[in-house]
Amino acid sequence: MADVLTREGIRLGLSADNRWDAVRQCGAVLEELGAVEQGYARTMLEREQSISTYVGEGVAIPHGTEASRDLVRRTTLAVLQFPVGVNWDGETVTTCVAIAAKGDEHVAVLSALALVLLEADQAERLRSSSDPDEIYHLLKPISKDIAA
Repeated sequence: MADVLTREGIRLGLSADNRWDAVRQCGAVLEELGAVEQGYARTMLEREQSISTYVGEGVAIPHGTEASRDLVRRTTLAVLQFPVGVNWDGETVTTCVAIAAKGDEHVAVLSALALVLLEADQAERLRSSSDPDEIYHLLKPISKDIAA
């Protein structure tokens, strides 16, 4: 199985006007990576309208709706970092981990990501690193969790 996270999917030092702009940027990166069909970003916005994807520790996990799985070519993560922060329904998000998942693979992605966020030092590195390689190595084990 190919890695779900590549260095090309890590974008640091970005800015967004609001959470909707951040979600649109997440969808655009997933599309640019060839992970999703056009229209997936719209479903990410629909998901965000129905329930916030903020998970704590300054991290949000934008992803599509259940109905959007047909638009997913392959399970892929993209990491977008917004150092200044984005107001996310009253919370401040500095990092979005965008998810495009086929089938139920999103459950493994979310579980693996939760383990990273439970470690305060790892969560801080995810939020503040200026080195794409550090982010890549921090989240690389997620690929193994999905393959398992």
